[in-house]
Amino acid sequence: MKQILIPGLACFAGLVAISAVKDAPQLDGPPNIIFILADDLGYGDVGAFGQQIIRTPRLDAMAAEGMRLTRHYAGSTVCAPSRGVLLTGLHTGHTFVRSNRPYREGQYPMADSMVTVAELLQEAGYTTGLIGKWGLGAPGTESVPGTQGFDYFFGYNDQRRAHEYYPPFLWRNEERIRLDGNADGAQGSYSHDLLTRDALAFVRRHRDQPFFLYLAYTIPHAKLQVPAQELAAYAHLESEPQRTAAGMISRLDRDVGTILDELRDLDLAENTLVIFTSDNGPHSAGGHDPAYFNSSGGLRGKKRDLYEGGIRVPFIAWWPGTIQAGTESGHVSAFWDFLPTATELAGISAPAGTDGISYMPTLVDRGEQATHEFLYWEFFERGGKQAVLKGSWKGIRLNVHSSPDAPLQLYDLSADEREARNVAELHPEKVAELEALIKAARVPSPIYQFEWEK
Repeated sequence: MKQILIPGLACFAGLVAISAVKDAPQLDGPPNIIFILADDLGYGDVGAFGQQIIRTPRLDAMAAEGMRLTRHYAGSTVCAPSRGVLLTGLHTGHTFVRSNRPYREGQYPMADSMVTVAELLQEAGYTTGLIGKWGLGAPGTESVPGTQGFDYFFGYNDQRRAHEYYPPFLWRNEERIRLDGNADGAQGSYSHDLLTRDALAFVRRHRDQPFFLYLAYTIPHAKLQVPAQELAAYAHLESEPQRTAAGMISRLDRDVGTILDELRDLDLAENTLVIFTSDNGPHSAGGHDPAYFNSSGGLRGKKRDLYEGGIRVPFIAWWPGTIQAGTESGHVSAFWDFLPTATELAGISAPAGTDGISYMPTLVDRGEQATHEFLYWEFFERGGKQAVLKGSWKGIRLNVHSSPDAPLQLYDLSADEREARNVAELHPEKVAELEALIKAARVPSPIYQFEWEK
């Protein structure tokens, strides 16, 4: 069993006493878990969260049949650290991968000693699969899906190659699979469709045993590419980037519905928890204009911001017969909560030292839901940023590379969800409280450092 590696923090990962999920529904065995992760999908990009232009009927139906969490937060405001947080149950003040490019030379591999939710579910008897974007270590490094708990992998290993939807190859486990239809720049095989096809096959193969499928789609991350048939519905939009971005999200919506349909056809729906969310806020690359679509749902910021629009993400949980249809919750939750939620479902305990809290009581409306004292994020691009959320109070510090004591912006989300008014001067005692939390929330990393730490 691996030890959890947190630089400067001694804690151990070990399975302790097995315990049943409190007040869980009575099933023949542990439920299947499918976690569907969109890439750069904004809080407001789904109809169920207020989108008015882009059509997302299948996701809207999923929300109507399940539960929306309206205050769910990504692990970071960019891809790699957000995914690392999701898999390890540690926020960016503790986890190993804290940035996309620490040395401007591509992604840094997650240490093999990190314990992932996939490894824990493996030990609990689950077959585990990752289909889509890994982004936590390129081939040849110590961190590929197979070394981090996944029995099966198909998709993009290096996140930089995941910007292309007609790639010349993908990976199956550690074998490079050439896509002849995309040779020499041709556009014969749309990678998103290949991922969906492979996900359906994975579900069929493992229908008779507990499985965990992490379906990490790359839509709607730039570059903006989608098959032509998705564009007709958006011919009225003003520009090609707008039409393509909308078509990509509709393609994503269609295929999430395809996964749910397959679960019903295989009589697996009532024994499968499906979660849909996004890794961070909306991007503005390739001509995409998130303001045109209100992609941040009226919240301030987008990808690479620690304002709400950069880290608050849509979240839908679907489990027919267990999650009450048409419900929503304002429970404050984050990516680091998935690991303890999944281990609770599997009937095992989460490792000591994780930052997450299971949100199962909220999903199934049974038992007492524990809450976070606070949530914390740090980000190393664009001058360096930190953020902390405690109750309705949000503190954001910019230009952290210049000073660990840069002024803290303060927002009261209960009165100002759009973070339009910095009230730091009016509440010095609250500023001091949040500054103390920021200092306590993180441990130094030998790899990811603010300038004053070097």
